[in-house]
Amino acid sequence: MSMTNDGHNGAAIATPSYGPDLERCRLLCESIDRHVSGMDKHYLLVSGRDVSRFRQLESRRREVVDERDILPSWLHDLPDPTSLLRRRIWVSTKLPPLRGWHVQQLRRIAIAAHIPQKTIAYCDSDVLFLKDFHLAQFWHGSALRLYRRDDALPADGDHLTWSANAGRTLGLPAEPVPPHDYISTVIAWRRDTVLSMMRHVESRHGTSWVQAVARVRKFSECILYGRYVDEVLHGAGHFHADRSLCKVYWDGPGLDVAGLEHFAASMTPEQVAVGIQSFTGTNLDTLRRLLL
Repeated sequence: MSMTNDGHNGAAIATPSYGPDLERCRLLCESIDRHVSGMDKHYLLVSGRDVSRFRQLESRRREVVDERDILPSWLHDLPDPTSLLRRRIWVSTKLPPLRGWHVQQLRRIAIAAHIPQKTIAYCDSDVLFLKDFHLAQFWHGSALRLYRRDDALPADGDHLTWSANAGRTLGLPAEPVPPHDYISTVIAWRRDTVLSMMRHVESRHGTSWVQAVARVRKFSECILYGRYVDEVLHGAGHFHADRSLCKVYWDGPGLDVAGLEHFAASMTPEQVAVGIQSFTGTNLDTLRRLLL
């Protein structure tokens, strides 16, 4: 096992991605290579059909991981007939059909059982690092930074359902559902905590953690991990931080050069990256200007 000079038994970044986001993922990789230090490996987590396309992004510190090597063999990736075969669907005899966003979350959890690094930082493929950042900054002594905004979980949408389902998966009381928001990008988890969470879930349900987590279909890996740390481990090995390290443009029209520059200029001092959601349609060449 390699060691970084922060003394925390190595650190990795994990990015779940898929074919249509290849060029955005390329930009992410360029920004990591330019601005991120203290990283042993950057793992790109993709479906089997996307592995060959993403191989071009591999390097000494970057590795493409086929989801078939980390998820159960009974989960199969097939063309989705309801989308005229444009999208994929994951089917099995053990779970309802899963979509890509479900499986990306499962990959984030699953990778912990297959890598040696103690720190796993997660960021999406539409993130760009614009400031220098050392992965040791996730640590204060022996405690890892856990992103949590108290009483900030949106009441609309599926957020409260995600939290309630996380509680059921972890065997926690049904009420009350803590309204804390753990969802962000550029966050970090402890590998040992992820592994203990898997074991905890399997012991509660007598089945694989994948089945226990995904059987409800409405779930959030960030909320699952956050509630496990706070309510099962009672915060052990972590400290809370309520400021996001990434400024995200969630929705709205595509940004032009001036809009992107204004957005980046509005980053707060602790923010080191921006996330421009791919479905906004912001042009790739325009995004690349942020790295010039």
